[in-house]
Amino acid sequence: MALSRAERCLALLLRLLSRACLALLGLVAPAPPRAVPPPRRELLLLPARRLAARLRARQVTCMEVVEAYVERIKEVNPLINAVVKDRFEEALQEARQVDKLLSEGPGDDYLEEKFPLLGVPITVKEAFSLHGMPNTSGLVNRRNVIATSDATVVSRLKQAGAIPLGVTNCSELCMWYESSNRVYGRTNNPYDLQRIVGGSSGGEGGVLAAACSVIGVGSDIGGSIRMPAFFNGVFGHKPTTGVVPNDGQFPNARGVRTSYLCTGPMCRYAEDLEPVLRVMAGPGVNKLKLNEKVSLEKIKFHCMDHDGGSVFVSPVDKEILQAQKKVVEHLESELGVQVQRVAIHKMKYSFQIWSAMMSSKDSDGQEAQLFTDLLGDHGKPVWPLWELMKWLVGMSSHTLPAIALGLTEKLMKLNPGGNAKLVSMGKSLQEEMEALLGPDGVLLYPSHPTIAPRHHSPICMPFNFAYTAIFNVLGLPVTQCPLGLSSEGLPLGIQLVAASYNDHLTLAVAQYLEKAFGGWVLPGKV
Repeated sequence: MALSRAERCLALLLRLLSRACLALLGLVAPAPPRAVPPPRRELLLLPARRLAARLRARQVTCMEVVEAYVERIKEVNPLINAVVKDRFEEALQEARQVDKLLSEGPGDDYLEEKFPLLGVPITVKEAFSLHGMPNTSGLVNRRNVIATSDATVVSRLKQAGAIPLGVTNCSELCMWYESSNRVYGRTNNPYDLQRIVGGSSGGEGGVLAAACSVIGVGSDIGGSIRMPAFFNGVFGHKPTTGVVPNDGQFPNARGVRTSYLCTGPMCRYAEDLEPVLRVMAGPGVNKLKLNEKVSLEKIKFHCMDHDGGSVFVSPVDKEILQAQKKVVEHLESELGVQVQRVAIHKMKYSFQIWSAMMSSKDSDGQEAQLFTDLLGDHGKPVWPLWELMKWLVGMSSHTLPAIALGLTEKLMKLNPGGNAKLVSMGKSLQEEMEALLGPDGVLLYPSHPTIAPRHHSPICMPFNFAYTAIFNVLGLPVTQCPLGLSSEGLPLGIQLVAASYNDHLTLAVAQYLEKAFGGWVLPGKV
């Protein structure tokens, strides 16, 4: 699909504006890189599975565990601003109840089956309802909204024994890849406070990387689990569409977008992804094949280094390409597999396909909900151009990315014919991907074209999220896997993609790569 002359001119203009924007930001002398201090308590370095096992074995009390995490959050949250509202008193009370249960002596097998996450501290993206906590999604109009119930996945995690410590920051209405809003401010990357944590589940990415939580609850409609996981060097899994319920979050999907929004786990350790996914999915886990044993040597691995050269997206950073090359070399030398390099032409149009499919009608002819309607949140309508004028004089209650998205939404409606072609291309790409991956395939693909950028930089390269977003509209399961640190001490990573309902393949490969490349690395470690 060739670009029209108008599209080529627009792409050139955007590229020039992007370079000018980055050049202007470059004139501001950045502060020296500064990371959060590394955790000192051994309790903070245990995966959820092992932590729960220690609690069941009465080797440590739940009060000790929760107190250690509360202390850690108090130490580093003033630096990263990830936890926007805590529930420490309630968490400590719940820890006492866990210790009381353990003192009554129920058997280990009973506890593991009924409460697989007993006593494990977790955090929750603020967009999800957690009883008694704010639920604004960074929207000023909702600053007084307090959740009166739990989202379905939050309820399931609590029933499994997990203890929520608080809620974490996100971008305004969860539709941007820097977690900053007018309600809570900006969240900073634990590896370098001058860098972004990603979005929209950026608070979760930051809090996990800083060892302030064991498990995070995230949502993903364009990469909102995987980008923060990548920028913060942790694991994030976008499940196959329809496996984990999205109920109890704001904004929730409507119309065609219900097929693209996914709720999933974010973890420091790959071994925790599967058990947390099981809890989150509930009965939906039966759609997956998590009980199947995976033979890595029998997986058909495919590799794509980049999207083919989209004019809307930044080139892939050399260190990201080098990290991916090392993965390929390791798989071939250690597993004896042949990694097949592929070039899928339609991936070049990932941003355009995602945008068109996100704004398309569903099978019943229902229109996708307008972002400007969400900005108004049932109040006065929001006019993006007017909000931009207000923003220029410091009078808007909305962030610039949210206003820009509202304007982009208006432009998308000007070319219905082109959108229809892109939707058709997306469906064709989905069929092509399913055929390529089949029952035993995994695709290696960059998580993002750049390593965690500096604050405000995303506005200069707004469409880079296309590297993750395309898999939302394709409905495929994807696991973001960390691959150590760059020369600047910032996380590297890779996306592992499989065909629908083959989540077990990407989760197994993630565990293997964690052992091979070290997984999560402590921030601030010299």
